[in-house]
Amino acid sequence: MYGRLRDAGYHVMGCGKLDLHKKAKDWGLDGQRLMSEWGFSEMIDNAGKGDAVNSGALAPKDPYMAMLHRRNLAQDHVGDFKRRKNYAATFPTPLPDDAYCDNYVGSNAMELLGRAPRNRPWFMAVNFTGPHSPMDITAGMEPTVRGRRFTGPRGNSEFDAATHERIRQNYTAMVENLDRWLGRIADELKSRGELERTLIVVSSDHGEMLGDHGLWGKSVPWQESVGAPLVAAGPGIQRGRVVSDPATTLDLAATFLDYGRAKPLPEMESQSMRAQLEGRGKSRRSHVRSGLGTWRTVTEGRYKLIAGYGEQHRMLFDLREDPYEQRDIAPAKPGVADRLERLIRIVAPRSG
Repeated sequence: MYGRLRDAGYHVMGCGKLDLHKKAKDWGLDGQRLMSEWGFSEMIDNAGKGDAVNSGALAPKDPYMAMLHRRNLAQDHVGDFKRRKNYAATFPTPLPDDAYCDNYVGSNAMELLGRAPRNRPWFMAVNFTGPHSPMDITAGMEPTVRGRRFTGPRGNSEFDAATHERIRQNYTAMVENLDRWLGRIADELKSRGELERTLIVVSSDHGEMLGDHGLWGKSVPWQESVGAPLVAAGPGIQRGRVVSDPATTLDLAATFLDYGRAKPLPEMESQSMRAQLEGRGKSRRSHVRSGLGTWRTVTEGRYKLIAGYGEQHRMLFDLREDPYEQRDIAPAKPGVADRLERLIRIVAPRSG
């Protein structure tokens, strides 16, 4: 996708946790490894939270840990992560605010945007590492969220109520920090005279269980994990419009190519969401599938089937009436369950 946009005349920029060669564990100290091959014009690629510490504790393998080593902060950061045994570790990081990873990514985004050409179109991917475990917020972020009240997780008594609440406070602090960076980027776009003609999309690669169903993290079929947010604003997009059509974050690739008037990739399953975003039509998708390991899940929007997870052969949920997936209705609606299960087992041939 990046290469197609570059071929269409875009100045393509990226920073943060791009995750395009995760297993290599070597991002280059300047974060530019494989930049040209991937289709970027400028790039500052850094490791995610755990990968940065695991790969760069003694010697950095990515630009973020390289910065911490230069500032003699690396061992403080590594030691802090070692003390965080689980989600209950909600104490602040010893890092100053400007050395916190998401703030480092945000600063890189501002630098790239400042260098973006004004005489040609540009694209920028800003991949923050948060919100993500561990719950390491800075001392500067903490005061804004302490005292906030949240409903506790569903089906989890692992920690006391106060600990569960602190975990959720830290998570929202991470989200709030990203909101702040989005505001700074929008302000810079406004100062450049580009805000009203720039498409801005906020999304994520996965959700977070936060203790619901007795689980933490991701990689499970529950909606808290597989459901990802997607908010878009820009020219032609209807303000306040809520779209409930089946969609996947994979569709962002075709959407960006569509807006960029770039050639589509024929092998992509991605489908442009532009018509839905602009209120001109509905998705061609009838359903969305997901899976990992032995489990598979599929939804048409209202009903969602989970198969091959745990001891249950299959489970069916009505996301409209039961958004937190508390009541398995597969025995009561075997016809719906059978129909959805066929969508998992049979992959329709690609058309067009």
